[in-house]
Amino acid sequence: MARHKHHDTFSGPSQRQLRVGELIRRTLSELLSRGDIHDPELNRLSITVGEVRASPDLKVATAYVMPLGGRQEEEALAALNRNRSELRRAVGKAVKLKFAPELRFRLDETFDRMDETRRLFSQDDVRRDLEDGAEDETDRDD
Repeated sequence: MARHKHHDTFSGPSQRQLRVGELIRRTLSELLSRGDIHDPELNRLSITVGEVRASPDLKVATAYVMPLGGRQEEEALAALNRNRSELRRAVGKAVKLKFAPELRFRLDETFDRMDETRRLFSQDDVRRDLEDGAEDETDRDD
């Protein structure tokens, strides 16, 4: 039976992918906050780059973004996509990689999920179930 270098296909991103993703995230954040891109519409928006995930070969970087206050999402995505090549060049210059990765932009939905989670945890029946579970745990410690 042949052995492969990567035993588990679902093991998650490598350290290198995580490091490159974070480097690209910081670089994109700086470029956007300084207004280095020559697009007044993009520079007018305040965009948070929550996470960047790099592909295993580091040739594609997906940036998860959210405009300030969660408004003008489509406008922000359109502006980022319109300036994709200029952003790619700037990232390539700042991040010393063999290839400047292709940039893809997606809306960061983690804020929406956090709000939904908070809403669920604030419901009386959920809080009661959580409290009952905590009491069960303390009973076992005796």
